[in-house]
Order: sequence, then C-alpha cells, then structure tokens
Amino acid sequence: MTFLAREQVLSLEELALVAQAFTELGVDKIRFTGGEPLVRRGVQSLFDRVGRLPGLRDFCVTTNGSQLVTMAQPLKASGLHRINISLDSLKEDRFRELTRTGRLSKVLEGVDAAQAAGFKRIKLNAVILKGRNDDEILDLVRYAIHKKIDISFIEEMPLGVIHEHDRAESFCSSDEVRERIETAYNLRPLKTDSGGPAKYWAIENTETKVGFISPHSHNFCGECNRVRVTVEGRLLLCLGNEHSVDLKPILRSSDEPLEDVKQAIREAIHLKPEKHHFTHDGDVQIVRFMNTTGG
Repeated sequence: MTFLAREQVLSLEELALVAQAFTELGVDKIRFTGGEPLVRRGVQSLFDRVGRLPGLRDFCVTTNGSQLVTMAQPLKASGLHRINISLDSLKEDRFRELTRTGRLSKVLEGVDAAQAAGFKRIKLNAVILKGRNDDEILDLVRYAIHKKIDISFIEEMPLGVIHEHDRAESFCSSDEVRERIETAYNLRPLKTDSGGPAKYWAIENTETKVGFISPHSHNFCGECNRVRVTVEGRLLLCLGNEHSVDLKPILRSSDEPLEDVKQAIREAIHLKPEKHHFTHDGDVQIVRFMNTTGG
C-alpha cells in the first residue's frame, strides 16, 4: 500500500472547515469514511469539532471496527450519532483473507464496545461475493438480530482493477441476497428514505432492519443526494463518475477560505451527473479504489 505525502492530504483543520462550509449551506448529515478514518493521528479532534457544528442532525462514521475498543467512548462524547461497521465474514480465516490483515475478534469486540458506549444506531455493512462469502448471508443476519443492530448488504462496486476474483462470476445481486434471507425470515419493505442508496426492509419479529445497496441491479442515482470529499480535497459529485472539483487550492490560497469553499460547492452541485454506469464484466470505468474515495 502506498501512502500519500503529507502535503497532498488535507489537514484536520481543513477538513473541519469543509464540514463547516457544508453545514452552513444547509447540509445536516455528515459521515466520515475511508479507508479507515479512525487510524489517522489526532482524528478525535476532528470529530470533536464537527460534532459541535450547529444544525448537524446526523453525524456518522463508517469504520472497520478495529479501533472502537478504545475510541467508542470518546466518539460518543464528541457528538457522533451512529456507527457503520464493515463486516463481510464471521469466520476468522476468511475474514483475514478478505481484509488481508484484519482480526475478526477485534472487530466483534468493537461492536460490543460501541454498544457499551451507548450508541443506539449501529449498522453492519457486508459486501457479498459468490463463492467467497455468500454462504454466510444468514449467519450475518442472525448475528445482527442477536446484537439487535441493523445490517446492509452491498453489491460490489467496480472501482479499480483487481485480480483477487472475477467480478462477473462473483457478482451477487441484492435480489439474490434478499431471496436467501427470505428462506428463514419474513421481510417487510419500509418507506424509510435515507437520501442515499439503501432500500430498507424490516425483519419481522426482530428489532433489526436489513438494507440493500444495489448499484448494479437497481440504479439508485435518481434518489441520491450525496456528494463526497476525498482526503486530498476533491469534491466528488458521484461515486461512479469522475466529475469533481478540487477544493485544496481554495483552502490553501484564499483569503476567505470558508466563503470561497461554500461558493465552489454551490457551483459544483450543478455537475452532479444523472447516473453512474457500472458494469461487472471487467470493463472498469473508474480506476480509483474505494479506499481512496470512501463509500
């Protein structure tokens, strides 16, 4: 893995200013993701600053869970509302293979730590691949039900060139996952609108909701109101397109960076594309990887 030079990366103060710009423009939902956002040195100060921003209704982090044993309590104190935890397998060896370096036990301890810290809204994210972890769909659902937390199943997004598996052969649609779940549980569709890609279903007689994010089988762009800012300062208008605006020069050269970033955001929103064009046949339109963008 190659790390960016420090000067290429926005400072924590610059990231906080970008978050402030969005909230002053009326955005009331912010989520930190990665890569793994919680391993950055001093990142707690960023959560503390963003958590105090006026008008922030939904403050969330997506994490691999590895740092939650020590960070769950401080994150709750910062004003963080909810946590998404990536979990693709409940088998130690397979988990290590899928994540390359991860320790399943540490992630499960992180789930417990988040609950102990008082987070009421915890959700698991699982990417399902045929022949790799599709035999664990029901196990993951049972774990979520046991913990009284939610879970989302995500179709693999074709970002970056990979060699670990054939995307066409391993593709598992949301419909297939839902059908597998319905062999054991009754699902009831919910009208919950997150302003994002997930469609949610209630698992009857449980406290657990299951979401499906389907960039291939059910294009969700018409209902998506999300944009992303990379750690390098690129404002991406769509995960599946390269339309972007570079905020870093504004942050570092403007006499009034807050106002100028707000103006750049206003102008950029008009570039948000109608939809993405994902395929799983080996044709990769976007060469950047998810860990450079965030999900």
